[in-house]
Amino acid sequence: MTSLRKLGSSDLEVFPLSLGGNVFGWTADETASFAVLDAYAAAGGNFVDTADSYTAWIDGNSGGESETIIGRWVRARGNRDDVVIATKVSQHPEFPGLSADNIKAAADASLRRLGTDHIDLYYTHFDKPEVPVEEIVGALDELVRAGKVRHIAASNITPERLQESLEFSDREGLARYVALQPHYNLVSRDTYEGGLQDLAARFGLAAVPYFALAAGFLTGKYRPGTTVQSARAAGAAKHLDTERGRNVLTALDEIAQAHDTAIPTVALAWLAAQPTVAAPIASARTVEQLPALLGVAQLELTAEEITRLTRASA
Repeated sequence: MTSLRKLGSSDLEVFPLSLGGNVFGWTADETASFAVLDAYAAAGGNFVDTADSYTAWIDGNSGGESETIIGRWVRARGNRDDVVIATKVSQHPEFPGLSADNIKAAADASLRRLGTDHIDLYYTHFDKPEVPVEEIVGALDELVRAGKVRHIAASNITPERLQESLEFSDREGLARYVALQPHYNLVSRDTYEGGLQDLAARFGLAAVPYFALAAGFLTGKYRPGTTVQSARAAGAAKHLDTERGRNVLTALDEIAQAHDTAIPTVALAWLAAQPTVAAPIASARTVEQLPALLGVAQLELTAEEITRLTRASA
């Protein structure tokens, strides 16, 4: 049985891989999504990540499709108490921004779509610097006190705004962020390492990185001269043009071979071994894509292997 990881200073215990819900209602229809969720849960997975805006960017969608699918799955399986559901506010077309009124209205809409009375982890999806942190944290605290949200978290925020928010919570005795969702992976380290990582360590926040596989680049399927049919191909393939990207692929190839494991497993294991990281996020369109992601729960890299990947990605 895979041991769960404590999520920062919260009472949440999560599987070391968070299943990304951004594909549900996009590249995975409801049937495929249910199959992926079932396989993830069967492997011991309990940490599902979504947002109220998923998947508003698809023609015919209005946002909230992913939450709706997750809500239907949880109801069909009767497993709400076994699943840690994380969702986010600020980007839904009907609920944009982080004003106090909008945060509360968006949370109610998410609860309806998820078919539940509480959200386990509620993120501000993209910080809105024009809104004072006092207003944002105050509204989130109200949701916690009302029992609608268990814990709060932040994504896509500057170190300055994060520190301001944390200090305000502490000063006023309000709910405080327990987690941070940064853009962080082997080929994108600059956003998180430094200011945000230091704050996470200082305030006891858990990092739950998104784009953990760099939009698919760190799966190893992107190689010079190959064409990949994927909705994210352009974003992933750009890393082939950098020395960092090529060096990382070489190191991943050799370490994966040494462990007789998949390349994405090694990329996720490096991330999971970084200070403050609780669980990287990765998504799967199909059940066949899951084993390479779930493998992170079993793979322990040596200190030398971690150092090698860190140097290759410098």
